[in-house]
Amino acid sequence: MSKIDNAIIMAAGFGTRMRPLTYETPKPLIPVHGQPMIESVIAGLHQNNIEDITVVVGYLGEQFNYLPTKYPGIKLISNPYYDRYNNISSLYVARNELKNTVILDGDQLIMNPQVLRREFKNSGYAGTKINGWSDEWIMHIDEQNKIVSCDRDGNDHGWRLYSLSKWTAEDSKKLKVYLTQDFENNERHDIYWDDIAMFEHFDDFSLEMMPINADDIVEIDSIDQLKKVNSLK
Repeated sequence: MSKIDNAIIMAAGFGTRMRPLTYETPKPLIPVHGQPMIESVIAGLHQNNIEDITVVVGYLGEQFNYLPTKYPGIKLISNPYYDRYNNISSLYVARNELKNTVILDGDQLIMNPQVLRREFKNSGYAGTKINGWSDEWIMHIDEQNKIVSCDRDGNDHGWRLYSLSKWTAEDSKKLKVYLTQDFENNERHDIYWDDIAMFEHFDDFSLEMMPINADDIVEIDSIDQLKKVNSLK
């Protein structure tokens, strides 16, 4: 059994699907029920005694400068590539923080902090079972919850992948090597960092699907979704 040492929160993107709100505010700082989304993530981490938190910023990055003062233990890493490359660049600039690590996005709501519990067995991704078509990444598993394949273009059965993953120190070392190799040497700037373990070097990892409930994490990808969530008590 492994135990989470730290967290890396991705918060560098443009948030284009939430325009015009994101013209002046980075998506993770858009408030839901009066609280910026990223602070929901931080609160969930703190409830699990995860205090060592790295936030990777880029677009309108200066707006995150208040976080280390408000939450001691947070450090910011600036991604100078955010406006040119895909999010592989964000984990690349934070690669030295990889150990027994949980990686997650800052533009979501953690409704059930138990999904961030520190104890875990194997590296892998959170997922929920789907009963109809979804255009998200869909994982397929065996009887032991080991991920055997993933559909990047969606499917009507399997387990929807959420942007919450946990990594053992051993797998973090491999992830760091492949990040450097793919980003620097192979100039694979156009891929997601998740592509590394899920597709590019899948056979070198043994990933587990960590089942969660559909309402444990809320991902907001449109202004209509934001309005709906904000209307709920």
